[in-house]
Amino acid sequence: MLLLSTAGQKWQKCLKSLNSCHNGSMLKSVAVIVVPNFSMFEFGTACEVFGIDRSARGSGVPAFDFRVCTPYPGNVPMKSGLSMTVGLGLEATKDADLVIMAPYGRDDELPEPVLEALRAADARGAWVMSICSGAFALARAGLLDGRRCTTHWHYSGQLAAEHPLVQVDENVLYVQDGNIISSAGTAAGIDACLHLVRVELGAHVAAAIARDMVVPPHRDGGQAQFIDRPMPTCGSAPMEKLLRWMVENLEHEHTVNELAARVHMSPRTFARRFRSETGATPAAWLNSQRVLRAQELLESTDLTIDEIARESGFGHPVLLRHHFARVLDTSPQSYRRAFRGQLARVG
Repeated sequence: MLLLSTAGQKWQKCLKSLNSCHNGSMLKSVAVIVVPNFSMFEFGTACEVFGIDRSARGSGVPAFDFRVCTPYPGNVPMKSGLSMTVGLGLEATKDADLVIMAPYGRDDELPEPVLEALRAADARGAWVMSICSGAFALARAGLLDGRRCTTHWHYSGQLAAEHPLVQVDENVLYVQDGNIISSAGTAAGIDACLHLVRVELGAHVAAAIARDMVVPPHRDGGQAQFIDRPMPTCGSAPMEKLLRWMVENLEHEHTVNELAARVHMSPRTFARRFRSETGATPAAWLNSQRVLRAQELLESTDLTIDEIARESGFGHPVLLRHHFARVLDTSPQSYRRAFRGQLARVG
């Protein structure tokens, strides 16, 4: 079974005390901190999720108060050689619901005001997120001591060596520990942002943003970063088509032989390439998607547990409860009470 990184810790904390994670408020304002030598693509993932106003599209996505700030407003050079004019200083972080540390040159010295802004956000209970090498800033601010986190696998050894009190997991896409979220490189930043949207605003909002971006709506944090796993030479388009078909047919059983035949591969080649592209076996990936579907139904419908078990592909409530507990360390009923209750309070 594919497990979410720190799944038990994450869901126990959020289910027992949702308000303590984010002061009981919806995610409305987002501040991204950039410093010289920041990475354009990873910065862009936060802009794409939170910086585009999709509120008029009828999908239920709110307009976020999105801010980009820097310790010394003005022209900020990027790692790519381009530059961006940033007019806001770090005061933009003071009331933000989410503060994101954009990736930067991990060996660069950070201005103390940046570290102070990150500490202040954490102290008042805001969400704090790092993308890729942004984790070094969180670690240097002391926010990751005694916590699990991740960063790009290229940098994980350095992060662990420089900060021995930090529990660095190089084999995952993202980690949530309380109000702190850290993600690996590149597209993992999208996954982390959509995960937070899902936690705060519900699966339907995260799915709407994902559809607009033309990306998968959910990848488990525990999926591998593909260390030493080259992408298959056939390309990912056939596998992506198969994954979408599997999601649309969760209620059916899928054997490796049948799935391999759909993409014209031998079962052995298919199993190897499936794991290379998804970081999981077909069975584990299917179960993770079925748990996700059950979460969506628990959040957005009044279906009974028996009905949700059938709709999500588990068939029997006992299997739903088993996999739900194994992945999320809670029961379907407890999950529904927590998340339906939160949505009712803020809706």
